[in-house]
Amino acid sequence: MINIKTFAQVREVTQEAGFSLPLEKANSTVADVKVTLRMRAPCWGEALDDGVLCAVNQVLCDDSHPVAEGDEVAFFPPVTGG
Repeated sequence: MINIKTFAQVREVTQEAGFSLPLEKANSTVADVKVTLRMRAPCWGEALDDGVLCAVNQVLCDDSHPVAEGDEVAFFPPVTGG
């Protein structure tokens, strides 16, 4: 199992703050997790578009980053400051 966490607009769109998800295959990546989430519910397609960022175990990463059992995978929108 991996732990999914969402923040800000991603949380608002999916209405899910956090949950556990079975890891589909041994050599999974963030891209694989996104595919699984998009199949979970239509709202995930909307939530994961528009440059959403991802962190695995609190380290910012891209879609090619590996995901292993017990990892925390967080999704959040890009942030800006001023």
